[in-house]
Amino acid sequence: MNAPELGLPMAVPAGGLPSRVRIHEVGARDGLQNEKATVPTAVKAEFIRRLAGTGLETIEATSFVHPRWVPQLADAEELYPAVSDLPVSLPVLVPNARGLERALALGARRVAVFASATESFAKANLNCTVDEALAMFEPVVGRAKAEDVHVRGYLSMCFGDPWEGAVPVPQVVRVCRALLDMGCDELSLGDTVGVATPGHVTALLTALTEAGVPVSALGVHFHDTYGQALANTLAALQQGVSTVDASAGGLGGCPYAKSATGNLATEDLVWMLRGLGIDTGVDLGRLVATSVWMAAHLGRTSPSRTVRALSHQEQ
Repeated sequence: MNAPELGLPMAVPAGGLPSRVRIHEVGARDGLQNEKATVPTAVKAEFIRRLAGTGLETIEATSFVHPRWVPQLADAEELYPAVSDLPVSLPVLVPNARGLERALALGARRVAVFASATESFAKANLNCTVDEALAMFEPVVGRAKAEDVHVRGYLSMCFGDPWEGAVPVPQVVRVCRALLDMGCDELSLGDTVGVATPGHVTALLTALTEAGVPVSALGVHFHDTYGQALANTLAALQQGVSTVDASAGGLGGCPYAKSATGNLATEDLVWMLRGLGIDTGVDLGRLVATSVWMAAHLGRTSPSRTVRALSHQEQ
């Protein structure tokens, strides 16, 4: 008999936290784009279908980038139609106007652009400056909003940069404000190399609130490089954030930031939220089974502690 069947974890609510959290599942895009081997389209589609069957409401499906940039997602035109019938939100990443047009042609109704808080990462990831990237995204966001499409703005390196070191909070706030002002509906604050700590998270969220950024428009995206992802998530929840990015089985890193380890595992997040009495709508057993299935396709065990504990995978 496993832990959930024994009523574990026991739900003990803590004050000042949201009653429900929307998990923005990124495993099928941010996770699989970092695999050395290309996962077959049929396997990706089945992965997304299984994730939808767990109760997840938002599953980032793919990225309409040039295949030269991310060859693992070169099948976006094949994959998206194979899952577009699912009754869940299926956001897709669009790096530029061409990517947006490709997504719109397939009926995508939720898209995301990908900006940087630092000049070094903007150069490495987009081959331009921060302000040049913002200028490039402005017509993309405008076109999407003209089509009544929801736009998410990803912001990388919010808490630290492998080339520049510490990132000043006002620098992050400036880019966040610019993304909202151009029309983004929500922002995802990325700890791309996993160096954030809870006090830093609190300071950034406080500064954003003081700058007029509504907490309802914010999500957080933590990597677990130094084992801080859950602690940082809790700090964000205490500030009123109720959207958290996570990756089934802890898949994913960042191809442009070599020190980045996997994303926060969705199972580990669900376990903590369940213990806090916070609703996610996710069936943890089905989610674990899905991650075990995908890990088998990838030829390794999942790095998620919760997946290992509940599936009895060898440590």
